[in-house]
Amino acid sequence: MNSAAKHYEAEGSNVREMLFEDNLSLVKIIAHHVSVRLPPGKSVEDLIQVGMIGLLEASRSYEPNLGAEFKSFASIRIRGAIIDELRRESWMPRSVQQKSRQLSKAIHSAENRLGRTATDREIAEELDLPLDEYGALLESVAGGTVFSLEDESNIGELENNEELPSTNIQNESTKKRLAAVIDSLPQQEKMVVVLYYNKGMNLREISEVLNVSESRVCQVHTQAVSRMRTRMRENIENEEL
Repeated sequence: MNSAAKHYEAEGSNVREMLFEDNLSLVKIIAHHVSVRLPPGKSVEDLIQVGMIGLLEASRSYEPNLGAEFKSFASIRIRGAIIDELRRESWMPRSVQQKSRQLSKAIHSAENRLGRTATDREIAEELDLPLDEYGALLESVAGGTVFSLEDESNIGELENNEELPSTNIQNESTKKRLAAVIDSLPQQEKMVVVLYYNKGMNLREISEVLNVSESRVCQVHTQAVSRMRTRMRENIENEEL
């Protein structure tokens, strides 16, 4: 039994309060991490307030006997509360949803035609866009690069499910499928995905590691997630044949 669990059993409600207070910084970290792009009128502070509710619920429902560390348990609840709030408000404009779908279709078409991973320029050509306009498209779609792989039913509906990769992936085959898709990404895209989702770094920190602009990291992240959506969908469709 971990130390948090022992304290929890010994102190009861006092420890619930302690768990809440000791993990307030976790809410801020997750809120900033989720806010790759926020819609007009929505701020990180709004996400933090919602995340606080998720943390409070986590501290009340935590069952240490199940063996999970509280931080991991709370992270899932906090992220879930924030994502649910964004979903309720339908914050992603229809025009951005359409652009996101166009991007995924262009990647799919280009890679099917070429039989390999398509470059930025090749995807731009598929969309009949100059490279600079393609870069602007990637930035405009950035708000839709919230990607979730919580379960296989969600993966089957990726066009309509705009969420971030979740640490709450229960199905082992889903984990393996996702790992293979990430490994198949171009090197820079793979690095951005690993640094952002596995290491918890924000776009500014990643830009410093890669020695590129934050805007470029945003573009690479958007393209990587769109490519992941496309390949995950293709994998599922192939398995169903």
